[in-house]
Amino acid sequence: MDLEHRCLKKIVRLALEEDRVDDDITTNSLADLDGPARAELRAKEAGVISGIEAFALTMREVDPELEVDVFLGDGCAVKAGDLILEVSGRESSILRGERTALNFMQRLSGIATLTQAFVEALTPSRAVLLDTRKTTPGMRYLEKNAVRHGGGRNHRLNLEDMAMVKDNHIAMAGGITPAVERVRAACPHKTIEVEVKTIAELKEALALGVELVMLDNFPLERTVEAVAVNGGRAKLEISGNVTLENIAAKAATGVDFISAGALTHSFRSLDLSLKIVRSK
Repeated sequence: MDLEHRCLKKIVRLALEEDRVDDDITTNSLADLDGPARAELRAKEAGVISGIEAFALTMREVDPELEVDVFLGDGCAVKAGDLILEVSGRESSILRGERTALNFMQRLSGIATLTQAFVEALTPSRAVLLDTRKTTPGMRYLEKNAVRHGGGRNHRLNLEDMAMVKDNHIAMAGGITPAVERVRAACPHKTIEVEVKTIAELKEALALGVELVMLDNFPLERTVEAVAVNGGRAKLEISGNVTLENIAAKAATGVDFISAGALTHSFRSLDLSLKIVRSK
């Protein structure tokens, strides 16, 4: 089992434990009314779906006999009223897992929806939208999947994925050059990205032959200068204060990547509803 799936199982089990699903006093009080049922998950507003796997796993952890039939999967655009999936099985099991499953899916769909809005704002530039590690603790892989479902691309998944020499590392090593040299000596096969705050720092990083340079909070005019200085030698990434309102102007400078922490820390959950379907 890979790390991503292990993390998913852990977070689902923790969420269900947190909700005390086996001790649901309301549902357990109606046990003598329990029986087979079917529930529909529908969108209450337009957006992009993400979190199908987390939803289904949550339901199966509550009751392995619950069945989930998906009609609109991860990455699908939905509008209000669209049927996303159905859950069938014991009604009590559906009710116990409902809130936890929805919590996952609404939040992840919110990330995918916001990501799509950022991607659309980038069009028609060549810049690629990246996420960051500013994710909900324990939810990293789910949230980064949601970014992909919305059309964005993942930056590094974790600290082992690539080397990013940031301001605190630079201060710790006594400069960009000694920091990069130490990282390169320790991990010669890893990609190195350096965060810079000035054109002088950019030139130093480029002289070291690093693959990626992050322009931290560069104003537009300095970003244009940085693109010219770079001359295509390294891939340039803009970071800092990226919004839907300014991302197009930032992309027009000619950078390769734009990273936005807002994708995973400032999204709004998508409004979804799970309802038991009663026979008429």
